[in-house]
Amino acid sequence: MSTPWIIGSALFVLWVLIKSKTSRPDGTLVRKLHPYRQIMQYVMPTRVESTCYYDVGVRAEQIEAYVAKAKAKFGANMTHAIVAGAYLALAGIPDLNRFVVGRRLYQRDGVWISFSMKRQKRNREAKLSVVKLRMEEGESFEGLVARINDKIGHERSGNKTYADKEYDLFNLLPRPVLRMATAFLKWLDFNNLLPGSFIHPDSLYTSLVIANLGSVDMSAAYHHLYEWGNASFFLMVGAVEDRAIIENGVPVAARILPVRVSFDERIEDGLSCLKGIEFFEKMMLDPERYLGCLEDDGSDTRPMWPQQTEE
Repeated sequence: MSTPWIIGSALFVLWVLIKSKTSRPDGTLVRKLHPYRQIMQYVMPTRVESTCYYDVGVRAEQIEAYVAKAKAKFGANMTHAIVAGAYLALAGIPDLNRFVVGRRLYQRDGVWISFSMKRQKRNREAKLSVVKLRMEEGESFEGLVARINDKIGHERSGNKTYADKEYDLFNLLPRPVLRMATAFLKWLDFNNLLPGSFIHPDSLYTSLVIANLGSVDMSAAYHHLYEWGNASFFLMVGAVEDRAIIENGVPVAARILPVRVSFDERIEDGLSCLKGIEFFEKMMLDPERYLGCLEDDGSDTRPMWPQQTEE
């Protein structure tokens, strides 16, 4: 048996093993799929060409009033409420908490939400930073606010974050090397060889990305989904607007929170995405029920609305 034949056989076996690997550190393979959804991974292999966009206007009077009370009590703001609403939507409809990698569909391990923020408050020139947070089942809204504020405090402390160190390392590389390094990392990810130590800190390996442009008085844009990472949703939220709407056949003035959703339709159908948006709207329209934590005596420490189907 010749040496080239042995080497060729070993390489073939290695190739088969790599292509057969389905386990990942951030999700579990979904094995039972409709044939149509299986073929979608090949007809639309990239995240950008699989993106659907939804434009939603949410009545904001109730959430504005709630946030004003929660801000005085435990430092909450609109971004905290948006993160909570997105979490409830994903937890309420687990099929939305999925992603596509290597032309396979995975159920994500836990709900992760990333959101952008300014490194310095009220400074338009300040750098943007992205916070990634694993959501905890059974957590109160006040507890979530405390965790988010702690994360934001770390980002604004001036200390180098994981992302800072990652960018610094990559920017040291010459352009040809950087291109090859990026392509190699994408190849590792495609074949489920990228280690969890690389995936877990990266803000684009997440269930959903939020950009609350209302915090800097901007309107919401339609945002693409990134090919890097595996986020299946991008939520752009603008500043609350005064609009005239029709209510019971009568024009009325309303406060509207503009929300624009980008969604990878390979993970689930549009109807499920619509149900997720409806979960989000319900929280915004009745935040005291879904979020609580406003009792003056501190007795209301219940978790955010349970992740179960409403009766």
